[in-house]
Amino acid sequence: MDQAIDNSTESKPRKPDWLKVKLPTGKEYAKVREIVGEHKLHTICQSGNCPNMGECWGAGTATFMILGNVCTRSCGFCSVATGKPDAVDPFEPLRVAKSVKLMGIKHCVITSVDRDDLKDGGSQIWVETIRKIREYSPGTSMETLIPDFQGIWINLQRVIDEKPEIISHNLETVRRLTRQVRIQAKYDRSLEALRRISDAGVTAKSGIMLGLGETKEEVIESMNDLRASNVSVLTLGQYLQPTKDHLQVAEFIHPDLFAEFKSIGLGLGFRYVESGPLVRSSYHAEKHLI
Repeated sequence: MDQAIDNSTESKPRKPDWLKVKLPTGKEYAKVREIVGEHKLHTICQSGNCPNMGECWGAGTATFMILGNVCTRSCGFCSVATGKPDAVDPFEPLRVAKSVKLMGIKHCVITSVDRDDLKDGGSQIWVETIRKIREYSPGTSMETLIPDFQGIWINLQRVIDEKPEIISHNLETVRRLTRQVRIQAKYDRSLEALRRISDAGVTAKSGIMLGLGETKEEVIESMNDLRASNVSVLTLGQYLQPTKDHLQVAEFIHPDLFAEFKSIGLGLGFRYVESGPLVRSSYHAEKHLI
């Protein structure tokens, strides 16, 4: 795990068998797809080209993405469209809430694009979405996978004050690679956001992608940094290159090393560690309730 990020085709590693997934099929998958389309919703499952979409949608679950589907940032790993977003849709929270109820979701995951163009960073739409879901589905628990709000902590505090069961913010990569991988984000700012979440008494969760050229020691260092911010839940997954214009995979991490990282993480004090090649932030999210 010590290769540098390299986008040349000559060094491109071949995708191993353990990363192959079945094409999505089945009645539940079709049902979720129909609801998402009918209510004009955005999901990170689609926008992020998630390899687990078939499994999750087949189980009747989805991760909703609010504040549109165009991000103001241009991270080197992410397939979500970047550019100038449309105006905020005030009816989006209601559409999401109605869909959550229609699907009968017991544990709901909400994420968003970064909206650095907005003074409140989109935090008020976050608040309205959480409140509408609770209004329509009072028995549904929630995970909110939030941006860093550019370190404008009053915007983060609005989400914290709504007390979703889990607030997640992904570190994404190790300190050394942050500038290349996340571009507009800051490693220590993400740690500060997570610390503020945990200090407020809300379960804090984060995730790291592997295979971008980080070393084993750097991964463990980041895990220690997250524990120092009192993060309780950690996800570790394999980075997969969405298109030729995104950062290339430096290495495909073997499942045995993912298992080792899980053991290390539990030893460091994380209460739950989801670690594997196909793991994504919201994978098996219902199990992360503590």
